[in-house]
Amino acid sequence: MRLSTAGLKWIASKKATAVGGGTAPSTFDSASQTPASPEIKGFGTGFFVAANGYLLTSHHVIKNAKSILVKSQSGLLSAKIVSTDSQNDIALLKVEGAFKPLPLVSSRDAKMGATIFTLGFPNPDLQGISPKLTKGEISSLAGVQDDPRHFQISVPVQPGNSGGPLVDDSGNVIGIVSARLNEFVSLASSGSLPQNVNYALKSSFLNAFLEAQSAVSSGLPKPRTATGQKLEDLVKQTEPSVVMVVVY
Repeated sequence: MRLSTAGLKWIASKKATAVGGGTAPSTFDSASQTPASPEIKGFGTGFFVAANGYLLTSHHVIKNAKSILVKSQSGLLSAKIVSTDSQNDIALLKVEGAFKPLPLVSSRDAKMGATIFTLGFPNPDLQGISPKLTKGEISSLAGVQDDPRHFQISVPVQPGNSGGPLVDDSGNVIGIVSARLNEFVSLASSGSLPQNVNYALKSSFLNAFLEAQSAVSSGLPKPRTATGQKLEDLVKQTEPSVVMVVVY
């Protein structure tokens, strides 16, 4: 699969001005996109956590990357890897500039059945390079085989959603989209195909990871406390913080 002609031309034209997809566990299908491009290795999603250009994505999105570009609302920017946690599938990147970060809150207070959403860049070769919204609920407070690090979520995700923020009804991040249950593994194990079984790493693990990054931890935004906001308003305030991650 290839990125749409218009999207690929846009990225290729901008790459020249920029200064300058790994593999998920076999139980999962990574929610990162790997197009058959001779230069671009893959795509994912990321989101800013500090105003000075620090952003999070999934480690498997940028694994083995030679160079990384981030498509934000201000254009295409060269990104560097600051730190990674391969065990929990987290990567911290840095670009130059000022951005609108998303606040992270503890995932310990999250409830099963809570409404959540994500913005991301699924299947950009088919769906285009504009951000896409999907929403759903927390289906379980544990991941595959009761892994306590993850939520199971009913938010639909596709290749390219990896690294996207899992946002609650106050506009705070409570997780990061990481994977979906592998259809072939499920079919071999149970004889049936999974229906919208997806996973997100809990924000408590993101917070612990960021606490070790002194340049970031001191600049994290305060949680939002407003409740009862319309979904379209939450999406509007979240969108400037979410970026496409392009891996070369």
